[in-house]
Amino acid sequence: MKLFEDMSKVLLITDLDGTFLPSNKVLSEVDLDAVRKFRNMGGKFTIATGRTLQSVQCYFDQLQLNIPFILYNGAIIYDLEQEKSLLQKELPLVSREIISDVLNEMPEVACEILTLDNIYIARSNEVEDRHVELCKVNPIYMELDKIPNGGWVKVLFAMEPEILPKLTSYIDSKGYNEVDFVKSANIFYEMLPKNCSKGSALKDYIEKVGLEDYKIIAVGDYHNDIEMINVADLGVATANAQPEVKKAADLILKKTNNEGAISELIDYIL
Repeated sequence: MKLFEDMSKVLLITDLDGTFLPSNKVLSEVDLDAVRKFRNMGGKFTIATGRTLQSVQCYFDQLQLNIPFILYNGAIIYDLEQEKSLLQKELPLVSREIISDVLNEMPEVACEILTLDNIYIARSNEVEDRHVELCKVNPIYMELDKIPNGGWVKVLFAMEPEILPKLTSYIDSKGYNEVDFVKSANIFYEMLPKNCSKGSALKDYIEKVGLEDYKIIAVGDYHNDIEMINVADLGVATANAQPEVKKAADLILKKTNNEGAISELIDYIL
C-alpha cells in the first residue's frame, strides 16, 4: 500500500543547501527527474530556504516553481507568478543596535543585512567573500549606519567555524529578546524577526495557499529546518543531517544531499 494514496493532495517542501543542493550547488538530474515524476503524478513541490530571492533565481529554470515558496528562513513567502510577497516579516529598528554591538565585540565576524530587493554587506571576511561568489549575487557594500531603514527581513553573520561558539555564547549572554537567532550552517548564524522560522512560515503557507487538506512532507538537514520538520505530517532528515534534525524527523534517509536524497525520498513516497 502506498504511503500517500492521493498524490494530488501531497505537498513536498524541501530545504536547498545541504538537502536538495549538492555541495557543488548544481542540482542533480537524478533529483530533478524524481521531482518531475512526483509532479506528473499530481504532487505539489516547493522549497523553503534561508537564501535570498537573488540567490535562488539561478535555479528557477530548472525548478519550474509554479506555487509560492519560502525564503529568508521563513521571513518571506514569495509568489513568483505574481512577483510579490504573500507574507513578509521584518526585523525591528533595534536590530541596527544589536548588529553594531555584535560587530564591535566580534571583529572576525562578517555581516549581511537582507531585504527583499537588496543584499547589503556591512562587513566582509573570507567566509563572506566565498559565500557571495558561491551564491552568484551582487551585494551592496555599505557601512552599517548608512544602510536604509525598513524592509530588513534577515541578518546573516558569517565566520570561520571555530568562531561560531564564541559568537553564539556572546549573543546568548546579551539576551536580545526582540529578535530570534538560528544556526543555518557551521559558518552562519542568522538573526530573524521574533517568532519567525521555516516552521511558522509553513503554517502560514498552508493557510495562504489553501492546503489545509493536504499531507505535508518537509525535508531538511540543519537546525533552521527543525521547526518545519516538526510542523509537517512527515518530517524527513537527510543522511548528512545534524543529529538534532535526525532526532526531530519521522524518517531518516540513507542518502546524503550529494547522493540523491530527494530522489530517495520521492521513491519512498511513491
